[in-house]
Amino acid sequence: MSVTGIIAEYNPFHNGHLYQFRQVRATDPDARIICVLSGSFTQRGTAAVLSKWQRAALAISGGADLVLELPFVFAVRSAQAFARGGVQLLDSLGIVDALSFGSEYTDLQQLQHTASQMDTPGLRNLLLEKLQQGQSYAAALSHSLAASSGIDEALLKKPNTILAIEYLRSLQQLHAQIRPCPLQRKTAAYHDTTIHAPLASASAIRTGLYQENPDTALLAQALPAESLRILLQHQKDHFLPDEEYLLRPLLQILFRTSLTGLRNIYGIGEGLENRLLAAASRSSSLTGFLAQVKSKRYPQSRLQRLMLYLLLNLSKTAIASFDKTGPLYARVLAFNETGSSLLHACKHSAKVPIITKTAQFLTSSQRAHGLHTLSPLQQMLAYDTMATDLYGLCFAKPQLPAQDFKTSPIFTKT
Repeated sequence: MSVTGIIAEYNPFHNGHLYQFRQVRATDPDARIICVLSGSFTQRGTAAVLSKWQRAALAISGGADLVLELPFVFAVRSAQAFARGGVQLLDSLGIVDALSFGSEYTDLQQLQHTASQMDTPGLRNLLLEKLQQGQSYAAALSHSLAASSGIDEALLKKPNTILAIEYLRSLQQLHAQIRPCPLQRKTAAYHDTTIHAPLASASAIRTGLYQENPDTALLAQALPAESLRILLQHQKDHFLPDEEYLLRPLLQILFRTSLTGLRNIYGIGEGLENRLLAAASRSSSLTGFLAQVKSKRYPQSRLQRLMLYLLLNLSKTAIASFDKTGPLYARVLAFNETGSSLLHACKHSAKVPIITKTAQFLTSSQRAHGLHTLSPLQQMLAYDTMATDLYGLCFAKPQLPAQDFKTSPIFTKT
């Protein structure tokens, strides 16, 4: 039995993801596929278009065997932390042989060389110099890597190439016995907002879905039938998430928290707390608030993540602690019969516990007593559950809280 891991968001699950599954099995017909999936919010800090359970179930229907949740404290972070958390989780299972990932650039030897340069003193010094010039981290990194790797900087600005390098960097740091398998990205550009069937970007699909009258025929060319059915039903029922609903709780937190308290939040530094408060005092929409705070140093995605850190009171101390341990559990979202056998194998090989019932590791009552009373594993899990509760507020009719304590992994018979 060979096992291939995939780290993904499936926001939403589309034909490009089906293509990846098919390519994995074209190379290895007997491959089992384990997906590590971001939870209620994406790496860029936006609310996922469908719940994590729905997205996991769609992945299973498309060909995955087991879907695990990437803990919030890694999923909603920089590309480096997202990749590291996903690779650490797959490696901790003890049964994963390969990691499949899409990239605009697929020269594995060159990508591995670039990844090996990431932690050298020369690149760190060059990166620091660019940051001191006022460049964003992403821009500074692409400039620095282009200078040291020989890869075209335009390619290094592509999100999937950046992630590919970070996956390889994490594999190298962990000395993981997982074989990297880059796959030429066939879909449209990551940020493309126009659907080009049959392999459209997730961004384009979401843009089309949020139209008042979506082009159903065009969406049908880019999405598997079950994804299309569920998404169109949610659109018809006005049940798509909107982060604008988070403005009021965000303003409440900003107005009631001291400057010292704000400085303790992960991601806040260099006087950003003053910029946040100034924008809060004159904002009537979340879009407007983020636009006022945005700068070269603080791009949109970083601020979207920061908004969630504020709402969840995620501190710098907590993140430093989690980064030392890596993911402390593998939480199951969905699986099929093959996935059931994978779970059985993991119970004998995994370095972390496998969670199928949240309440066996954390209860809502325990969470209510405060994070300081919880173990590190419980604290990490608590942020997942609080993020799900927060996700429930992103709808015109808020969803009931504590879904993580009530929802079981979805099992699909094959």
